[in-house]
Amino acid sequence: MDYLFIKNMHIGMAYLSITLFIFRSVLSVSGSSLLQHKLLKILQHIIDTLLLIFAILLTIIIQQYPFVNGWLTAKLIALFAYIIVGTIAIKRGKTAVIRFWASIFAIAIFAYIYGATKAHHALSWLAIM
Repeated sequence: MDYLFIKNMHIGMAYLSITLFIFRSVLSVSGSSLLQHKLLKILQHIIDTLLLIFAILLTIIIQQYPFVNGWLTAKLIALFAYIIVGTIAIKRGKTAVIRFWASIFAIAIFAYIYGATKAHHALSWLAIM
């Protein structure tokens, strides 16, 4: 397994995932019927599955694991929060206002995850400063 390839694929999938999430969030808040397009639903699942596969491969390659290394544990917990808040943003939020704020919170959680990755620290961006 080539470390740089796996890392770059993981990063690429993360960028694609958040970009598609933001697009779908805009559709959700605006009440667009395009949100129900089958391709958008399938594409998000494919990208997120590849993101997770590359994440698992990276943990094996760098030999750092959740519940052993704090920053990866923090990322995993934040990932679960992102998924929960993201489902509110896309489909479970009862009103456009709830979906909007859930979208903002989900993007903030994603930013935290990204910062934890860059810093290799649970304090995320605060550890870099």
